[in-house]
Amino acid sequence: MSQRPDAHAAAREFQFSGEVLGLKPHGTGHINDTFLVTCRAPGEPIRYILQHINRRVFHDPVAVMQNIERVTTHLAAQAAGQPDGERRSLHLVPARDGRNWHADRNGEMWRAYRAIENARTYETATSAGQAFQAARAFGHFQRQLSSLPPPRLNETIPDFHSTPKRFALLEQAVAADVAGRAALAAPEIEFARLRQSITGILLDAHLPERITHNDTKFNNVLLDDKTGEAVCVIDLDTVMPGLALYDFGDMVRTTTSPANEDERDLKLVTMQFPMFEALVRGYLETAGAFLTPAERRLLAFSGKLITFEIGIRFLTDYLSGDTYFKVHRDGHNLDRCRTQFKLVESIERQEEKMNRLVESIG
Repeated sequence: MSQRPDAHAAAREFQFSGEVLGLKPHGTGHINDTFLVTCRAPGEPIRYILQHINRRVFHDPVAVMQNIERVTTHLAAQAAGQPDGERRSLHLVPARDGRNWHADRNGEMWRAYRAIENARTYETATSAGQAFQAARAFGHFQRQLSSLPPPRLNETIPDFHSTPKRFALLEQAVAADVAGRAALAAPEIEFARLRQSITGILLDAHLPERITHNDTKFNNVLLDDKTGEAVCVIDLDTVMPGLALYDFGDMVRTTTSPANEDERDLKLVTMQFPMFEALVRGYLETAGAFLTPAERRLLAFSGKLITFEIGIRFLTDYLSGDTYFKVHRDGHNLDRCRTQFKLVESIERQEEKMNRLVESIG
């Protein structure tokens, strides 16, 4: 049996300022283990974020960290000299050997960032203003990275947002049924199969490759505690080449519904049109200048597709025995799948109206 990664031992391997006073779990991420580290310093304590990189998901964690090094350095350079510039990008803390990551004796990989104070994440957006801020931040993030010089970033998870391949993996999981759950998920499997025809639309549109975040959940933006302004985009593991609409679509998925991602009461799951409008306006304010007409035309559709894609990923993981996403109860991934599919239905009912809005903003 593998040993549980030792966060306290890992914390001693980074160049933190002062003695470590405390370490506790932090955040609600599905993939990596995250800890808040508090260190002694003159005046107020200094806090850091320590993360254990999940090698089951990120098979080449060095490639992940190479991307993050390049991206954070580029973003920090652009924020330098701006008001509150130190809070506008993540800053890696070097390990004691000088690298920006640490490999422990078991080969487990760790990294650390300076904590960004007086800002926080939220699981769901509670106002159109919050949605606007998040979309504006992710659009700005894409625009900043459009000037990142070569070489091309590492593709840390190949085909991460290839919906046709995700659908093929679902069909493989249904056929294998290794956990004996296919019968329990029969309605969800049928729902997915009825929508197979939409899976290739973004890829078949031949949209330009961008540098994208690829995981633009609402809780991956820090909002200032006082002003509510978006301060910094976080969780950069999946920053790599992709389509701009992958990011916008995931914003629609995670920001327009008032329900949590794993909500069991499906009556609470709905695509709120005012939230969608706020996303469009915020995103186009910062990203609109570089988007092509085809990218604009598919903005609304991307929300439906990425929501559907994440739904089939949850369903695939459920059928495979919960090997990818962290689960906290029986049927957790099936609950997540059902929530996504209910949101797809809500988007489908409003898709024409969503397209008209995008066209009106131009």
